[in-house]
Amino acid sequence: MKGPAVNDYNFIATGIGSLPHKDAKTAVGLVLRHCPDMPFWPQLPRLSRKEDMLAQFSEGIPCIKEVEPGLLFDEDAFNQSKPLEDFLEELVIHNVDYFKINPSHARGLPEFKERLKQLDLSAVHSLKCHVTGPFTFCAGINDKKGRSILYNEVMRDAVTKALAMKARWQIRQFAEFGKPITVFFDEPFLACFGSAFTPVNKEDVSRVLGEVFEEARKEGASTGIHCCGNTDWSMLLELGSLDIVNFDAFSFFDRFSLYSAQIDSFLERGGAICWGIVPTLDFNDKIKAEELAARLKGYIEALVNKGVNRQRLTRQSLVSPSCGLGSIEEKKAEKILALLSEVPGILRKDLTKAG
Repeated sequence: MKGPAVNDYNFIATGIGSLPHKDAKTAVGLVLRHCPDMPFWPQLPRLSRKEDMLAQFSEGIPCIKEVEPGLLFDEDAFNQSKPLEDFLEELVIHNVDYFKINPSHARGLPEFKERLKQLDLSAVHSLKCHVTGPFTFCAGINDKKGRSILYNEVMRDAVTKALAMKARWQIRQFAEFGKPITVFFDEPFLACFGSAFTPVNKEDVSRVLGEVFEEARKEGASTGIHCCGNTDWSMLLELGSLDIVNFDAFSFFDRFSLYSAQIDSFLERGGAICWGIVPTLDFNDKIKAEELAARLKGYIEALVNKGVNRQRLTRQSLVSPSCGLGSIEEKKAEKILALLSEVPGILRKDLTKAG
């Protein structure tokens, strides 16, 4: 795969993004403790509704206004055209700072950056940022009649370009640390792909996601996508500008494994798989790291038996929770991260020997 991907991951652990904590320092501390190889800035939706996955990235996007209980597409502003014209002017001059994410919408981001300045980062593999994907963002915002902006091609294009710029802004924020950076686009909406009620086809997905991925790559970053449900994985695995596919391996491996040929080609091009192996909603205290590692080893053997290259698969794999942790209890989220941090060592000891 062409691009800046640093794909020798060897099962490093990272997170999806959100945590349930209301204190940014506490949340960042947990991230650095349990995901030291690929830390990320935490989204804190319980601290403020401005940190919900849609509101957090809404600043600077025209014709979107904050209302109770969320966001609304302002058709009156859209029909006036001036907000869109002003927005396009900022795009034309590549004003990345216009699309910045203010601390009011992401307390964990500046806290994470300040903590990184205090640390020795020599052992850090890479840094992870994240943006809500354009399809999920558009599907989650409606007009007064309840119709989502996914159906409005002009707004869908504006959202795509704005989110791409927000990714670029984040990358620039962390470039000073001299570490590889990966931006994940969170697209749970893609689990709806193929539904008769979804106005999105495979060509739309390839074009829109290709656009945001390429913008991130212009800043020298690698790209990832997170979808916590099942989808048509071939349309993602075949995207030449995508570096990491993150999925809920705990629940959906059987569906994912149907695409073994595409998985092998994706890995051959330099792509990586981020296995969401630690369950979130299904988590309980009885689950052990050894059990999850054994489960993942079984998944790997299943793919190898289907013709996927073992060495590439083990080298180009990461692990994560199956989904974000923002909606669960703090103690449970902390246990999930602690459990996650144990899995890489077990896998490295067992699978790298076999590789």
